[in-house]
Amino acid sequence: MDAMEAIHSRRSIRRFTDQPLAEGVLEAILGAAMMAPSAGNARPWQFIVIDDAAVKEQIPRLHPYAAMAVEAAVAVLVCGDLRAEKYPGNWQADCSAATQNLLLAAHAQGAGGVWTGVYPDSGRVRAFQELLGLPDHVVPLALVPIGYPAEPARRQDRFEPAKVHRNRW
Repeated sequence: MDAMEAIHSRRSIRRFTDQPLAEGVLEAILGAAMMAPSAGNARPWQFIVIDDAAVKEQIPRLHPYAAMAVEAAVAVLVCGDLRAEKYPGNWQADCSAATQNLLLAAHAQGAGGVWTGVYPDSGRVRAFQELLGLPDHVVPLALVPIGYPAEPARRQDRFEPAKVHRNRW
């Protein structure tokens, strides 16, 4: 799948089959996430792969919009490592770029996922830090449940010319 097709046909997947991810798919997805741009090439991301059913079962009580993580093959918690930042305050943008790459790569591999926000909700941040034993300098940005889609996704055109401005507002 080429990049433009992946961008235009990717959708947020909230229902998954019970099929495990094929060999090498998760590594390919994470490798693509790590190719994201970052301020000063700091790459301040850390990824927590959650594939233990008992841990996934706890996620809905921590995050009201992430109940689908229970049926996903894995959930990936994308985190910012504040100690790795070269330019403080950029970790959110850096980790957001990594999260988008992760979602596009999952789609390109025939899987799918959904971005569920953790940061800046301090209750969710602390809950995931406690559940997964994260040090204080590692801040969770997003939880991305990933698996094979159990729902069809259709390509859409979302281009809105009224949101494009040239040279000035």
